[in-house]
Amino acid sequence: MIWAILLLPALSGGVCAILRHHRLRRGLLIATAVAQAAMVAACWIWHPSPTAGGWLELDSTGLLFLSITTALFLVAAFYAAGYLASQGDERVTDYEEGFLFTNSPQAAFTACLLVFLATMSLTAVSRNLGLLWVAVETTTLASAPLIYFHRHHRSLEATWKYLLICSVGIALAMLGNFFLAVAGATSGAHLTMESMLAHAASLDPMWLKAAFILCLVGYGTKMGLTPMHTWLPDAHSEAPSLVSALLSGALLNCAFLAILRVHTITSAAGMADFSGSLLVLLGLVSMAVAAIFIVHQVDFKRMLAYSSVENMGILALGVGAGGVAAAGSMFHAVNHSLIKAMLFLVAGNILASYHTKSCPQIRGLLQGRPASGVLWLAGLLAVAGFPPFGSFMSELAILQGLLADHRYLVATAYLAALGVAFAAMARIILPMVFGTRTPEVCATPAPGREPLWAVAPPAALCAAALTLGVYMPPWLDAVLKQAAGGH
Repeated sequence: MIWAILLLPALSGGVCAILRHHRLRRGLLIATAVAQAAMVAACWIWHPSPTAGGWLELDSTGLLFLSITTALFLVAAFYAAGYLASQGDERVTDYEEGFLFTNSPQAAFTACLLVFLATMSLTAVSRNLGLLWVAVETTTLASAPLIYFHRHHRSLEATWKYLLICSVGIALAMLGNFFLAVAGATSGAHLTMESMLAHAASLDPMWLKAAFILCLVGYGTKMGLTPMHTWLPDAHSEAPSLVSALLSGALLNCAFLAILRVHTITSAAGMADFSGSLLVLLGLVSMAVAAIFIVHQVDFKRMLAYSSVENMGILALGVGAGGVAAAGSMFHAVNHSLIKAMLFLVAGNILASYHTKSCPQIRGLLQGRPASGVLWLAGLLAVAGFPPFGSFMSELAILQGLLADHRYLVATAYLAALGVAFAAMARIILPMVFGTRTPEVCATPAPGREPLWAVAPPAALCAAALTLGVYMPPWLDAVLKQAAGGH
C-alpha cells in the first residue's frame, strides 16, 4: 500500500507530461487524486506494514499529515481541472494587476502537481531521517516550477528566492542529520526513528543539541518560521492560487513534520525542555513578526502568506509547550490547512474577477461575487479562531496547555499576537466584503457568475473546518493524541 501511495502520483505525473490531450490529462489528474484519497482512507482501516527495511512506515503522525495532504490535493485537483479547462486548450492565461500573462503549458503544470503530491507523500511515510531529508528537498524541486507558472519577472524572483533560501536551509538540516549520526555513533544507533528512539538515552547530548538546532533552523526555513521566512510571502503571493493553497496547507506541514521527528528524539533523550524552549521562542517570534507585517499589507495574497507564518508559529509554540498544547497544535495543523487552502482558493476567484491583488481596489464583494464574498468573510472568522470553527477549539487547547503549565507570560504574548493579527486582517477583509464601490478607485469585476468548480472546492473546505468545530470524530481524536506524543 505504501509503495502504491508513492508510485501512483509519480507515474501519473510522468504520463501527464507526455499526454497530448488536455481532457485526458485533466481526467488523469482527478482520477489520481481520487485513487490516492481512497488508498489513504484505507490506511485508517488497514494499517499498512512497514517496508523498505523499516525506512517507509505510516505511524499516527505520518498518517495525519498524509491525510491532510491528500485531502487538500483532492480538492485542489477539482479546482485545477475546472481552472485549466476554462482557460483554453493550449496555454493558460491569467491576470495580475491589470496585465494579461500567457503561462506555461498545462502538461508541465499537471505533471509537476502530481510529482509534488508524490514527494509530499514520501515525506509523510519516511521513517529514516536521511530519506526524510531527501523527501523534503524534492518537494522544493517539484514545487518550484509551479511557483514560476506565470512567467512574470516577479514570479521568477520569487522562485529563485524560494530555491536559494530553502536550499541553504536544507543544507543546514543535512548537517543536522550528520550530527545526529555522530550523536548515536557510540551507541550503535542509525538514522531510523526506531533506532534513534531505542538508543535515545545513550545519545551524546552535546551533538544531539547541536543537531536539533541545525534541524530547527534548516527545516524551520522551509516551514516559514521567523526569521527564516523571507521566501514565503513572495512565493505564496506569486504562485497560482491553487498552488498557494497546497504550499500553505500541505507543504509547510512537511517541514513541520521533520521538526517533529527530531523533537521526538530529543524528548526521548530527556532534553524536551531544551528543544521545547527553542520551539516556543521561535513560535512566539514568528507570530509577533507576522502580525506586524499583516498590519501594513495591501496585497491580499501576501496577507494570507504572512498569516501562514503566524500559524506556523502557533504550531511550533504548541509542540514546544507539550502536553495539552501539543495535542492542540496537532489539531490546529488540520484546521489551518483546511482554512488557509480555502482562503487561497477564494483569493484566486477574487483575482480572476477583479484582475488585481490590491485590497483597496476591491469593495463590495458580497454584491459583485456573493459566493466568494461569503467564503472570504467565513475564512476571516475561521483563521482568527472564532467559534464554531475548529480553529477556535485548537487555539483554545493551546492556551489551556500554556495556562496549565503556568506559562502566563507566554500565554499573554500568544493572545496579544492573535489579537493583533485578527485586527489587522479584519481591517483589510471587512472593507473588501462590505465596502462601497467607487468607480474611480475600485476595480470592476469581470462579467458573469462564478462557476461551480471555483466555488464548490473552497466551500467544501469551509464546511470541513466548521464541522470540526462542533464534532470531533473519535478516530481523529485518537490519532491527534498519538501524534502529539510523537507516535
